[in-house]
Amino acid sequence: MTSIRPEVVPYADGRLMDVHRPPAGAAGPAPVVLLWHGRGADERDVLRPLAREAAALGLLVFVPDWRSDGPDGGRAELLASLACARREAAAHGGDPERLVLAGWSLGGREAVAVATRPDASGGTRPVAAVGISSSYARPSAVTGDAPLDRLAAAPSPVPVWLVHGTEDEVVGPEHTRKLAEALPAAVLLELPTDHAGVVMTAYDAGAGRCLPTDDPGVLHAGRRTAAVLAEAAGLR
Repeated sequence: MTSIRPEVVPYADGRLMDVHRPPAGAAGPAPVVLLWHGRGADERDVLRPLAREAAALGLLVFVPDWRSDGPDGGRAELLASLACARREAAAHGGDPERLVLAGWSLGGREAVAVATRPDASGGTRPVAAVGISSSYARPSAVTGDAPLDRLAAAPSPVPVWLVHGTEDEVVGPEHTRKLAEALPAAVLLELPTDHAGVVMTAYDAGAGRCLPTDDPGVLHAGRRTAAVLAEAAGLR
């Protein structure tokens, strides 16, 4: 996994997004993944290990900062980052028509909610959604409804992939299992790791945040999560 720092671009006034490119020489425009981090404000760096791994598989990965503690719960920033990813994809070697919307923790709920309700995002319909270690029973800041309730009543208009760590004590795996039961067509991958491990990090109590790690088990789990992103984008 490369340690090259990503390119950084603005997606709104004062708001930044990392751009992780696939290896040079890839044939044709790359599928695009927009990856939203969790509840912590402006933590795009937390997802850099996973984003790098996914980019190495041939994906163009955008990871924006956003703030769930804003007055609108982050709605405007999430939608602005989605619009920017579609707008900027071609300039970075990506195909805006092959965009996967993904998220971890709170970002996972928003990703599944928005991808399965394209009317809530101006008609933008990603080709798939990936929810990573999230819960889906509470309302989304963007759509205003709970993905679990809506998808239990009607099938998803796009394929949904779900990833969760069986050792997750922050958001228990039962939350993802409930959505998988309500949405039998979803692909569910459970990994023997915790909330941080699924995104190739480890929680550091001293730093109060998730940080990169060399733990072999965590690296293996993160690679499997990256493979799910690639599969959702049609690469595997």
